Amino acid sequence: MSKYSIYEIITSEDVKEFLLLPVRLYKESKKWVRPLDEHIENIFDRSKNHLFENGEAIRYLLKDEKGETIGRIAAFIDYSTCNSTGIKVGGIGFFECIDNYQAAEVLFNAAKQWLKDRKMEALDGPINFGPRNENWGLLVDGDYTPNFGMPYNHFYYRGFFERYGFKTYFKQYTYRTFFLESNLNKLIVWKAERLLKNPSYTVKMYSEIPKENVINDFVDIYNKAWVGDIPGVEAIGKRDGEMLYAQLSAILDPQLMYFAYYNDQPIGFFIMIPDLNNIIKRLGGKFNLISKIKYQIYKKIYPTKKALGQIFGVIPEFQSRGVDAALIYSFCKKGLNKNFPYNELEMNWIGDFNPRMMHMMEYIGAEKYKTHITYRLMIDSTKDFEPCPTT
Repeated sequence: MSKYSIYEIITSEDVKEFLLLPVRLYKESKKWVRPLDEHIENIFDRSKNHLFENGEAIRYLLKDEKGETIGRIAAFIDYSTCNSTGIKVGGIGFFECIDNYQAAEVLFNAAKQWLKDRKMEALDGPINFGPRNENWGLLVDGDYTPNFGMPYNHFYYRGFFERYGFKTYFKQYTYRTFFLESNLNKLIVWKAERLLKNPSYTVKMYSEIPKENVINDFVDIYNKAWVGDIPGVEAIGKRDGEMLYAQLSAILDPQLMYFAYYNDQPIGFFIMIPDLNNIIKRLGGKFNLISKIKYQIYKKIYPTKKALGQIFGVIPEFQSRGVDAALIYSFCKKGLNKNFPYNELEMNWIGDFNPRMMHMMEYIGAEKYKTHITYRLMIDSTKDFEPCPTT
């Protein structure tokens, strides 16, 4: 008989254990930042996560013979995109566990069985039941404080995943650069200035665009630049754009959002946010009224110097014309201004399947800083594993 017991999360006490387990597991870590409880719970709230409209999720806790929580995991399916690669793929995420492979195996088995019962043929993990720019991938290199929304984990987790049979589907690199004129490649400057000499092309900051246009332009560019090229990425509508805008509105900085246009047609964007983790880590996972007051105070006491690249895209027919260079150049020029509040840029999510963006990072003097892996496990052994195709 197993000395471990696994439970589906149902009660408020279960939810509390789900949130507090990482606090205990990382109590000796100076790098881990406790995410906001609300930020995590919104992912599993049917009224706040629209993926539940055509998807489902489950969460488990693992307890030892003493009744102490020693592990957790979530499994989920987005039926809108689960078959986009030709096989039915579910996901797992929010995995945390003591340093014991047998315990991890119980968690993996439960999540895999739940997905198998729903006819999934493979599973990806650790991933998010939501946007890719949050809670996605297993940190395997770069033992640094995580950026806002990005996961930090014990490095022994990698052994658990690979021993169980997970294989690398793709790697995500975080690149870092500092705002120094010497870091900006001359080719980027030349390509950007050449393009912007043509009056048909313009690059605008967020503050120069009406809010309604920002949302519409974002949705238009996103669907043309991302959907189809990246497996598992589905088209979004105006409602999705409005929801994303609402989530980010409190932290948006007009100096960190850029859109490119050709004869007023939106053709590209470069969207960043300030890194908030130097403030979030002081809130203890809470964002109640008192925490919100503290947040406003801490913003002034501990101003962030780091900008985080969230998403970058240029629609296909304009990808070879220097639009990407113009977006990068427009932002970096502002970064060289002595009054600019940021001195560092990290690009969170550069997939190894996207060599063009990796090449672009070299042009701005950015270097690989962290590596996360998204794994895939074949549930159906008759299906062949294939890594994510290069775009």
